Formats: sequence, C-alpha cells, structure tokens
Amino acid sequence: MKTTIRRMGNSQGVLIPKPVLAQLGLENEVEMEVENDTLVIRRPRHTAREGWAEASKAIADSGDDALVMGEFVNADDAELKW
Repeated sequence: MKTTIRRMGNSQGVLIPKPVLAQLGLENEVEMEVENDTLVIRRPRHTAREGWAEASKAIADSGDDALVMGEFVNADDAELKW
C-alpha cells in the first residue's frame, strides 16, 4: 500500500486506514520506533499505570503506607469561618 505524507499543523503524518487499524487492534496509543530504516508502529507493550493497583495494595498490606510528610494544616486555617 502506498500513501502520502501530509502536513498536520507544524508536523507531518501518515493517515492509517481504519480497516488496517482494526486488523492490528490499534486503538488510542501506539509505540513507534525506527528499526533499520523502517518505521515500526505497534500496540503498547504496557498500559499506563500497569501494576500500580497491585503495588499499592502490597504497600498497604505491609503497613508501609504512612504519609511521607505527615498531616499539616495551613498556618491561617484557624482563622477561617465555616
């Protein structure tokens, strides 16, 4: 398949037909790199924040989830009328 490089704002880009995206399972994000004079576009290997929930649970289970700076209030909070 041959396509053209188009101006997109201050950049340039190539439009990928929807059927090709569907065939590859590409949706919102891709990983892109150059390998041996070839532009490679693939599904992200890892999702954003992958493993964060498990890591947070492990920290909480170990009891090591205390606030780093502790709790503190703003100096002028006592003067506020609610």
